[in-house]
Amino acid sequence: MKQWNAIAQQTMPLVTALQQCAARSTAAFHTPGHKRGRGVDPVLQALLGDRVFRADLPELPELDNLFAPSGVIQQAQELAAQVFGAEQTWFLTNGSTSGVIAAILATCNPGDKIILPRNVHQSAISGLALSGAIPIFVNPEYDSHLALAHGVSPDAIAQTLVQHPDAKAVLIVSPTYYGVSADVAAIAQIIHQHSIPLLVDEAHGAHFGFHPNLPRSALQAGADLAVQSTHKTLSALTQAAMLHVQGQRINRDRLTKALALIQSTSPNYLLLASLDATRHQLATQGKELMAHSLRLATKARSRIAQIPELSLLDAEQAGSPGFFRLDPTRLTVTVSGLGITGFTADELLNEQLGIVAELPTLQHLTFIISLGNREEDIERLVHGLEWLEGRKPEAGGKREDDGVGGDKAVFAWASSLHSASPSPLSPREAFLVQAEVVSVEAAVGCVSAELVCPYPPGIPVLIPGEVITEEAIASLKQVLDAGGIISGCADPSLTTIKVIPLE
Repeated sequence: MKQWNAIAQQTMPLVTALQQCAARSTAAFHTPGHKRGRGVDPVLQALLGDRVFRADLPELPELDNLFAPSGVIQQAQELAAQVFGAEQTWFLTNGSTSGVIAAILATCNPGDKIILPRNVHQSAISGLALSGAIPIFVNPEYDSHLALAHGVSPDAIAQTLVQHPDAKAVLIVSPTYYGVSADVAAIAQIIHQHSIPLLVDEAHGAHFGFHPNLPRSALQAGADLAVQSTHKTLSALTQAAMLHVQGQRINRDRLTKALALIQSTSPNYLLLASLDATRHQLATQGKELMAHSLRLATKARSRIAQIPELSLLDAEQAGSPGFFRLDPTRLTVTVSGLGITGFTADELLNEQLGIVAELPTLQHLTFIISLGNREEDIERLVHGLEWLEGRKPEAGGKREDDGVGGDKAVFAWASSLHSASPSPLSPREAFLVQAEVVSVEAAVGCVSAELVCPYPPGIPVLIPGEVITEEAIASLKQVLDAGGIISGCADPSLTTIKVIPLE
């Protein structure tokens, strides 16, 4: 991590300015309409208190302007850039979604190719629709035993660049939802030989690089641009995120314009202030806070490993091209050995014991351990999993479908992605064309107007603009039959689907 000005990092320019404005006695004739809480519904005020509304302020002169910062926002962003190792940082109030979209808009014109993994976040598909860029998909590494999609390998990126030397950028996801990091340094080295930028959706890795036992951040590994959901693993408020840039491969003026296109002109200063406070927290006690999270994660891993029929995604499983490192604070527990699905396990833990996982899938539960967790949380989690283990069906009793059929179907489908014929429409063209709803049986041969993604494995089977095949529908049905879920489409039961008929 780069050195920073320790004295300046003790300050919180945006938080201080907001605090001062909230404390002033004024006759407010500006937005928001609740006028510092005086017009708020009493029920909401009882829930949140008075002080939060006094700080819910618009772009007053003292609070700077997010889209042309020259005061406290600029200072806060510069301090954040120092701490996160960037040359320039932008605060985001619409989550990593806005950062990913802006990154694509800043690097691709209509018709330009961008290389990206098939398991990208939905925001990347939105970026394709807005920019008019043409996706060149790369298969992520897929573990068929665990039914988990990992990262893309350096070789897969290298081969795709040989096939598409006119690509304008490469976007990868690292880490994945399950905490698996790709070999970002090797990928960056390959990409930079082609003089194009590496964009990293690092939404789940905002805490990386702040402790030697955590993976390096994408910027430390050589990425040109990284988008981080600062709220996911750190202490910022929900929707608060950051976009970081280094080097000369990103047109920063164009990036700034792209962000202005897709973010509200009335940014929430509570979110912005939470980013300033999170940066201060990391600058002054980041290593200690990460050590706390790591200690809790180590304890949880050790205890969970002793529970029969449960297993953990572990760093010892790393070493394959798409599984370079694992975030030890991300716990992915395989529960299928208990004879139940992850969905059932999640429901039982939540409803019976008040233990809430981040993500249930067919075979797994994923939990995030962060600086906000405490020892009692770990005890509760371990006892909850022990309780689940004690409820497992007796030998010879009824077990839930383990979903192997669905997993194999999606794996077979995912393995054949590269052999698929070119999409007749780009995501942008598919977005703009009038769609119609048809039965899923009648959809075969039509062009998908929707993003259709099964969990597991979290790899979209259909993306707007692609032809719907019998194989794709069959794999989706098998996932549903096995107890998985389908996201992204209007009808998650997959009875109907939105299509663009081919003429």
